[in-house]
Amino acid sequence: AKGRNPGGSLLDRLIAARDGDDHLSEAELVSLAVLLLVAGHETTTNALGNALLALLQHPAALDRLRAKPDDVPAALDELLRFDAAVSTATFRFTTEAVTLGGTGIPAGVPVLVALGAANRDPERFPAPDQLDLDRNAAAHLAFGHGIHRCVGAPLAKAEMEIALRALLTRFAGIRLAVPADRLEWRHTRLVRGLASLPVLA
Repeated sequence: AKGRNPGGSLLDRLIAARDGDDHLSEAELVSLAVLLLVAGHETTTNALGNALLALLQHPAALDRLRAKPDDVPAALDELLRFDAAVSTATFRFTTEAVTLGGTGIPAGVPVLVALGAANRDPERFPAPDQLDLDRNAAAHLAFGHGIHRCVGAPLAKAEMEIALRALLTRFAGIRLAVPADRLEWRHTRLVRGLASLPVLA
């Protein structure tokens, strides 16, 4: 449909790039479209939902950010560490035999890194199950690490900051509309998030 009636969006421009000399194949185009949807939308949506839920379940932290919305940017790393939207990395493969945590891993086997578990490692983050807005959580793995770090991390954090500031400013009485144990989590391997987050304002 976009090929027949192009607009000005990024996806429209990617489709248009199929016509030049240095064009995208159909497979490359589909891959980029899926990447934009999952990495550029699903992750941020779920990160925002997870962060808001964490705040709603920790009234002191919620009250603090509501009273001082300028503290939201400093709180984002801890909120992302506390409940990351991406709970596991995509598969990696060992290039050589390694020993990790006393377990031998042969060369050429798939390894799945549990980012959410790493963010709760008590050796790295003391009392990891506590939401602590004063914690230095800058080394969290919610966006991955090294060459695999999400290139969209700054955009995601900016979107989260804008949305959380707006929610806390506009809806001073925001609270869960249902008990937390009745919330339904989506069942996916890669992205961690709620099916919905019913709130009252």
